[in-house]
Amino acid sequence: MNFRRGRVREEPEINFIPLIDVMLVILIFLMATTTYSKFTELKIALPTAAAEKQEAKAQEIEVSVSNSGQYAINGSRVSFSGVEQLGADLRKAANGKEPVIVINADGNANHQSVVNVMEAARMAGFARLTFATQTPQ
Repeated sequence: MNFRRGRVREEPEINFIPLIDVMLVILIFLMATTTYSKFTELKIALPTAAAEKQEAKAQEIEVSVSNSGQYAINGSRVSFSGVEQLGADLRKAANGKEPVIVINADGNANHQSVVNVMEAARMAGFARLTFATQTPQ
């Protein structure tokens, strides 16, 4: 016997509200627990030293030397074709001013790479050089 003769049967529908609630909770959880890493162009492990930081900063040009002998001036890589070319790149980065050349050399970089930067700074006419170190943990 069919007692539901005149009734129209409703189609079942999916309720998306609980699904959206769960997805928002997962999104908030992922945003709160995600760690962000900063990647640099040259991988450099600086040597350690126990010295105090300078209070007043003059104009600085950072020259990075990687352990494979690659050079970067103020974060942009430069190709090394000779000390003269590196000196010209330093003069171009200085914009006619007298900066302090900060050498960020990897602890495993060969000494000749660092001497090349020092020689290029001398040829460019910059007398103020310093080396960057990291403080011991």
